[in-house]
This record gives sequence, structure tokens and C-alpha cells, in this order.
Amino acid sequence: MTPRAADRARYDRATAHLDAPVAIVDLEAFDANADDLVRRAAGKPIRVASKSLRCRALLERVLARPGFAGLMSFTLAESVWLARAGFEDVLLAYPSADRAGFAELTSDPKLAGAITVMVDDPAQLDLVDRARERDGLEVRVCLELDTSLQLFGGRVRVGARRSPLRSPAQLAELARSVARRPGFRLVGLMAYEGHVAGVGDAVAGSPLRSRAIRLMQAAARKELAARRAEVVRAVRAVVPDLEFVNGGGTGSVQHTAAEAAVTEIAAGSGLYVPRLFDNYTSFSGRPAALFAQPVVRRPGVGVVTVLGGGYPASGAAGPDRLPVPYLPEGLRYDPQEGAGEVQTPLLGSAADDLLIGDKVWFRHAKAGELCERFEELQLVEGDRVTAAVPTYRGEGCTFL
Repeated sequence: MTPRAADRARYDRATAHLDAPVAIVDLEAFDANADDLVRRAAGKPIRVASKSLRCRALLERVLARPGFAGLMSFTLAESVWLARAGFEDVLLAYPSADRAGFAELTSDPKLAGAITVMVDDPAQLDLVDRARERDGLEVRVCLELDTSLQLFGGRVRVGARRSPLRSPAQLAELARSVARRPGFRLVGLMAYEGHVAGVGDAVAGSPLRSRAIRLMQAAARKELAARRAEVVRAVRAVVPDLEFVNGGGTGSVQHTAAEAAVTEIAAGSGLYVPRLFDNYTSFSGRPAALFAQPVVRRPGVGVVTVLGGGYPASGAAGPDRLPVPYLPEGLRYDPQEGAGEVQTPLLGSAADDLLIGDKVWFRHAKAGELCERFEELQLVEGDRVTAAVPTYRGEGCTFL
């Protein structure tokens, strides 16, 4: 029996009492992935990206482990909810225009002490001030550095379009603006290198593309390390007591941790290891989060149909954004139908061994987005479900 076949047998036994669709997290794999992230971080604390887990119980589990400290959230409403739930260090990774959220933040000392908001434009500070319902509470602020690699005088850009701030002078000027402004305190700097951390460098069947990605990422790491160090020096000249400099992502943990200017690493997807993290040469993880759909039809030889399963991930549309049939091995989509909203035909010789009601296990493309489809995650240890925990959705929270 192959390791994947053994996992399928375990998951089927563990969930035999549950009807599909069902989502699981294999805790042994989850914990092993956490250990690997800590190893790669080489002593620097890992701030957990909540959008990659979207489950309070699992956020609590990983933060209880040595090597992890703090959360990185994705909306202000989520940040407030997490802080009220007892999480004491929440970095909002994206600017917000949530006026009601800012009114709540600036009227509650507990929230103001726990949450750090992201800023890359003075207009965002204006929005906070207009929402204030109480003077006297300082809002903790983090600045974001644009990490994209720009070539040929900026005519070619590689990386996400995030912050407009690139140079040390730009970051220092905004730092001075925050420092001069009553009601705000600059505590951090963030730089997320998504074109390194979130892009696999070993694309199956594409050796030339893989080599090009590796060359790009090597150049991007070198350029960013130098520029990030200069930016940190410039910002610390304005705010010497800066609390943290955050960088990284699951795919670049060890590289970012090696930079002296960085004090903490962001990661989250590497705990679940969705399919987008299969194509890296620098690390490998264990798939920990999966979902199962039930076989509901057997249309012919070499074909079964499962209920639903069309859960595309965000980003530029393409085959890499789809879940993949994972267990049993050897199933693939019908190219004429793909992954469907209400039914998904699957082709392959493995289909002939499946009966009506059997489970087919899938891996999603991007980590936490799976939790938008399920109200519960079944936590599997060995061949047993030891707990069922709510996702954000299961707690009635859909933040985006």
C-alpha cells in the first residue's frame, strides 16, 4: 500500500460515520508542517496569517506552539473579532476603509492595544481620524513596503501591486507623517514578497519556466534584501523603537529569516499545504487540509460523478486555481466539464473501484479559502476524528 493509499484508508475510516461533503485537517500533518516552518525560520518568530487557516481553534493550536507569535489578519472586522476573542497581537495586513470598524477600534482601549493597522498613504490616516468617536486612544500603525522587482527602468514589474511605497525616502517621509500626527504610533514595517513566497519554482513538466522562475526569484531576493535593509534604517532613524519588521511567506521563510533587518516571519498556508505549494525546490510539506465529495453516479466504464466540488481559488483564472482529485490516486477531470458547481465527473481507471456513496478526496488550491465552503473542520488523529471545530463561516463570520 502506498503512503497515499494508506492516508485514504485512514481518512475513510475516520469519517465513515460522516456523510460527504466533509472537510478534514490531519493534525499529525498540520503539526509536522508547523515544526518545519519553525525550523526554516531559524529562531525568528512566525506571525500566523489568519486568512490561511480561518479557524479559531487551529489558530489557537498553532500559537500555543514554540516559535509562533501573533496573527496577521485580512480585514478590520476580522481583527476586531479576533481581539475580542482574546488574541492580543493582531496585525491587519491590508489597508481598510471600514469606518464603523475604525470607530469601534478608537473607542476601546483593549482593541487599540491589540490591533495594528496597515497604512501606505496619509489619506488612510485621515479616514481613521474622521471615524474617531473618542480622543486619546493611539492607533498602532504599520507601514508597507512594495517588494516588487522592477526591471528596465520600471517598464517590467514582477510582483503584486500592493503598496506605492518603494524607496527608503518614501517610507521615511510617511514615518515622519505618522510620528507628527496625534493619535497614531508607528510600531511596524511589513514587506510581503509574494513573487518569491507564493510562486513555486519547480513547475511540473516545464523545466525552462522553472529555471526562469528560480533566476527571477534569486534576483528578487538579492534586490529586496538590500532595499529592505535600507528602508529599515531610514524608518528607524525616525522611529528608533520600531517593534517589528515583518517579511516572508510560506515559500520564502528561510530566505527572509536570513535577513538581519527582518525581526519576524509571516506564514500560514504552509500549515495546510494546499496544492499551490507542491512546486517548490526549497521545502516540501504534508497535505493537511482536504475535503471529500460523495460519488453519486457511475455514468460508464472509467467514470464516476461526485456531488459538487467546483471550488475555484482566487487569483488569475487557470487550471492551477482548481482543486485536484487526490485520493484515490489516478482520477482526473473531464476536460469538457472540469470541476462543477453541482456535479463533477472524474475519469480514470480508479473510478471503476468506486461505489455510490464512496468518498473522493480533493486538495484545494489556496489554503484558507476552503473554509468558506464548510462550517466545520473534522480534526483527524490517526484513523479517528477527535474533534469537530467551526470555521469562520461556522461561527457566522464571512469577512470578505
